[in-house]
Amino acid sequence: MDNVFTSLGRHRTDNPDRTALPVLVLIMLFTALIAIVATAAGPEDIPILTVIHELFGANESPHGFIIQSLRLPRIAMALLVGAGLGVSGLILQTLVRNPLASPEIIGITGGASVAVVIYFGWLAPVISVTWMPLIASAGSAVAAITIFLLAWSGTVEPARLILIGIGISATFGALTTLLMVFSTEMTNLSAYIWLTGSVYGADWTDVRHILPWVLLPLPPLIFLGRTLNTLLLGHDVATSLGIPVQIVRLIALGACVILASAAVAYAGAIGFVGLLAPHIARRLVKNTITLQIPATACIGGLLVLIADTAGRTLFGSLDLPAGIFVSAIGTPFFIYLLYRQR
Repeated sequence: MDNVFTSLGRHRTDNPDRTALPVLVLIMLFTALIAIVATAAGPEDIPILTVIHELFGANESPHGFIIQSLRLPRIAMALLVGAGLGVSGLILQTLVRNPLASPEIIGITGGASVAVVIYFGWLAPVISVTWMPLIASAGSAVAAITIFLLAWSGTVEPARLILIGIGISATFGALTTLLMVFSTEMTNLSAYIWLTGSVYGADWTDVRHILPWVLLPLPPLIFLGRTLNTLLLGHDVATSLGIPVQIVRLIALGACVILASAAVAYAGAIGFVGLLAPHIARRLVKNTITLQIPATACIGGLLVLIADTAGRTLFGSLDLPAGIFVSAIGTPFFIYLLYRQR
């Protein structure tokens, strides 16, 4: 396996735009700025300078509890969830060479949804919620393995993979509905809120639990970025350059499963982030997937953060799930992409 990674790291087929790194830095700074604004916004508005002082420990603020215990964990969770979904979508679109690919469209999050509904309905009384990411990952892994096996025909063709993924996604969606029909009302309520997608109630314990699931897959993906970029040229070209295409796809698909299932486990089935974030990142950061990965992570986090901030600030005492606002943006964008693919 070490030889495989060494050979993969030697391929340098991308040609990064000179503006890519400065643009990435600007994206990161903008993400930090929006995070500060989101910390200040809420039913009780807090001056931005007070937020900055609290963040850097300049002085003790009477708003310290609201900032440190209520808003910052929720903001951190939104950024991590969006990063996981966004990067997962970017890698999937690269693997299948299709701009319409995303974790929810090809069924990966559908497997996690089934697993989590089973957890709420039958396993919650005996298994701690700490294990829910593993349960969601198991569901995503089952979905990914099923898709891969059904798509395998000596090799994995991207078009076949995405078509089978769409079918598996529909199957898991039907199974999720069936399980909810046979569940209790309390289970249905918990599952419904979860399926809508929300980071409501996130605390620092949740952030610590999700953090390694999102961060650990990123370095291998960045390391393989140049090789993943080569896959866009097609299976034959990549093979002729000495790239073990199937091994790369398995590694990348495994990383996608971890990223998407962790996000889904802690925030529910927030749709369209994995579809939107990669397209925005590619518009801003040209040619190099190595820099598109952190850019997509920031943009995905921004999408979820902005949606969550809108949900908790625009409707008074109502705290609407972030998934509603992401879907409101994502649905017309998805229709636009379908129109462009005609």
